[in-house]
Amino acid sequence: MESRQMSIRLIKHGTLVPDTWVLIKSADELENLEKRSSEDLIVPLALWLTEQQSIASRQGQTAVWLNSNELPEAIAGYLDRLPLVALNFPEFKDGRPYSSARELRQRWGYQGEIRAVGDVLRDQLFFMKRCGFDAFLLREDQNPDAALTAFHDFQDAYQPGVIQPLPLFRRR
Repeated sequence: MESRQMSIRLIKHGTLVPDTWVLIKSADELENLEKRSSEDLIVPLALWLTEQQSIASRQGQTAVWLNSNELPEAIAGYLDRLPLVALNFPEFKDGRPYSSARELRQRWGYQGEIRAVGDVLRDQLFFMKRCGFDAFLLREDQNPDAALTAFHDFQDAYQPGVIQPLPLFRRR
């Protein structure tokens, strides 16, 4: 049980779940697109923009992942067709995806899954959730069971967030 649990690295809505999506990192991985016709794929923005028609003709679902230097505006017109948007944390100290998640939820009204990918650590999860993330693909060296406890690290927050738009002083 423990080895199976360790292989599950996706937390979705506070629960460890198997990941049914395939994260595509380069055009080389899409060369045999017909073999991937029924798979649900998460593709980088640049690849999605250039291969959109061929990717859309497949049976499986397609999602987009944005690097930290790519803005949600690039996909704003397509959000109603994207079941998932993945935001890539290239390294711990790059926090730009926090802002992208907040913008997707608050500015663009996105209701689909926002998934954190890349350098996703236990210590970030509480704050990611407050910004609008609802799924977290943990870095491989992270303990998934320990990561689940991160959502209970703090009882409340002073600042407003996507999940609690009023600051603490307004809730009293």
